[in-house]
Amino acid sequence: MNVTVDTNRCEGHARCWEICPEVFELDDEGHGRALVSEVPTELAERAQEAADNCPERAITID
Repeated sequence: MNVTVDTNRCEGHARCWEICPEVFELDDEGHGRALVSEVPTELAERAQEAADNCPERAITID
């Protein structure tokens, strides 16, 4: 399972980081970015929850 954050769409709500800080971090401006490109199996459900809660739908998981 791969994860990416579209930095052009992210508005910095930080929901991804709040839900799954093991996969997401915030940059200096508070915008989300992925810490890993491949999500560990044990974090897949939380990473998907983070993507589902992104207001801008900036997170892609495939």
